[in-house]
Amino acid sequence: MHSTVKNLLYIKNNIKVYLEKLNINNNPKILAVSKTFEINKILPLIEYGHLDYGENKVQEALEKWSDIKLIKKDLKLHLIGKLQTNKVKQAIKIFDYIHSVDSEKLAKKIADEETKQGKKIKIFIQVNIGDEEQKSGVNKSSVHELYSYCKAINLNVIGLMCIPPLGKSSDIFFKEMRTLNKNLNLDELSMGMSADYLDAIKNSATYVRIGSNIFGERS
Repeated sequence: MHSTVKNLLYIKNNIKVYLEKLNINNNPKILAVSKTFEINKILPLIEYGHLDYGENKVQEALEKWSDIKLIKKDLKLHLIGKLQTNKVKQAIKIFDYIHSVDSEKLAKKIADEETKQGKKIKIFIQVNIGDEEQKSGVNKSSVHELYSYCKAINLNVIGLMCIPPLGKSSDIFFKEMRTLNKNLNLDELSMGMSADYLDAIKNSATYVRIGSNIFGERS
């Protein structure tokens, strides 16, 4: 068995044991964050049957996944990095989910492009949960407003996404995200990475984004 598959199974078991211990009924999806890794490194996971992969950059995703997605129709590709409006056309082509919608301008561009391409993308609104100046994401106080706008232009918003501040306990921010998500009555919640995915699923995350714990450290 390939090391990436072993790593994935180890994480799945970790999650199962943790949820049983806390008596929480949650079955989160694992996004294997494959950004910067070549397709050869990812193939064992694809062959094992894992379906959800996260990429940061549109161009990299197009080069890496275009051929394989034609063969493996059930693969789901998630854009987890910042999306520039000038890359929306290509993003709609290759991605099934976008986790980083954070402005009306970007939302409108996606809606227009969906109409042109006749394709519906599943959308997460990215929240700047730690109010960090250098980070993308809509301000907590503006989440409802952006959500209403997205709904008005017929975007399929399925949940919220966040990247909590480094060096602070993620748990507080995950709790806050859970409340925001609940207030909007959304089903999905994208949060948690290699270092804090157990805290995220404890707080109702339905998608966790795990890279290094599956593929190893990036060079």
